[in-house]
Amino acid sequence: MEKELNFEELKKELEKCEKKRDEYLAGWKRARADFINYKKGEIERVGELMKFAATGLILKVLPILDNFDLAEKNLSEDSKKEESIKGFLQIKTQIKDFLEEQGIDEISCLEEKFDPNFHEAVEEVEMKDKESGIIIEEIQKGYKFQGRVIRPNKVKVIK
Repeated sequence: MEKELNFEELKKELEKCEKKRDEYLAGWKRARADFINYKKGEIERVGELMKFAATGLILKVLPILDNFDLAEKNLSEDSKKEESIKGFLQIKTQIKDFLEEQGIDEISCLEEKFDPNFHEAVEEVEMKDKESGIIIEEIQKGYKFQGRVIRPNKVKVIK
């Protein structure tokens, strides 16, 4: 009879141990899954931080490109043929190429419908022969970085 009791006690003890094992295993699996999700989240956060840092640098370069555009706009066609001016314009091209390699795209706007997601109206002009809300002049170029607007176009719009 005593052997039977010990066997029953051992069986109960084994069931308790198996139950604890299953609890510990489930807890370990949850902790592992939480850690994997944490790592993925951290990788995403670091990636966003890197994009943010790159955006800050790019926003500091854009005014330089604006000044190149302004200077080129004021050049005569004859002066654009001079070697020193060609070199100047080549620098502008290099900056634009560099920005494109970094994922920076210009936002096109001329003759398009005004969209506040991409454009900032700095002036409204009355024109009776044209449709209202159409952009007629770009004052400052706008840019997107990896699909997100980092600087909207500053534009003149038809009233």
